Amino acid sequence: MSWTTGPLLGLDTETTGVDVAQDRIVTVAVVLREAGNSHLRTWLLDPGVPIPTEATAIHGVTTAHAAAHGTAPAVALEEIASLVAEQQLRGVPVVAFNAAFDLALLDVELARHGMPTLAERLGRPVRPVIDPLVIDRGWDLERAGKRRLGDLCDCYGVDDVGPLHTADADVLATFEVLDAIVRTFPDLGEISLDALHDAQVGAHRRWVDGLESSGRERAYVGAGADGRWP
Repeated sequence: MSWTTGPLLGLDTETTGVDVAQDRIVTVAVVLREAGNSHLRTWLLDPGVPIPTEATAIHGVTTAHAAAHGTAPAVALEEIASLVAEQQLRGVPVVAFNAAFDLALLDVELARHGMPTLAERLGRPVRPVIDPLVIDRGWDLERAGKRRLGDLCDCYGVDDVGPLHTADADVLATFEVLDAIVRTFPDLGEISLDALHDAQVGAHRRWVDGLESSGRERAYVGAGADGRWP
């Protein structure tokens, strides 16, 4: 049976910024998709630092709203990490768009609060992981243009998930994009999760190497910039 039938665990974070070493999680959505059903959980965190207006303009959460209604980070992070680790131990893959960012930031946040990282909870690296961004880069090499989630929604005809840049909408869009990619490249659904994970490791490494060989200084800055994925 193909991994495409599930179960799959979708994950997305909205944050105070894009620096995984310094920025904080503001909202999280986790969707467990199995047997044709989806189970959604969301969290609003009080990050304990001001949310920049640029970030609020993207996800809509203000500092005041997060402070008034958000959960203490340590409480929410424990719930999120426990859920992810539980499903990983079942063999359920994490599905995330630009997974290197979300997983790295989650681990930094856990460590910041003195809590075990995902790898420490699992006793091994987080795998399998499925990242539609990495797959799209690796399997559709010739397409020009940007590959943000909205760009891939346009490319693959995904238009019924609601406004992006809320964590729950982004998880649902990520699943829809993944489904569309598999329809476009059906061989993806025929390989094992371990093989797919390893193929993405190689695809990301080749993408980073290609950017570096272009001669531009610091061609890629962000989680996974050293070529490691996720």
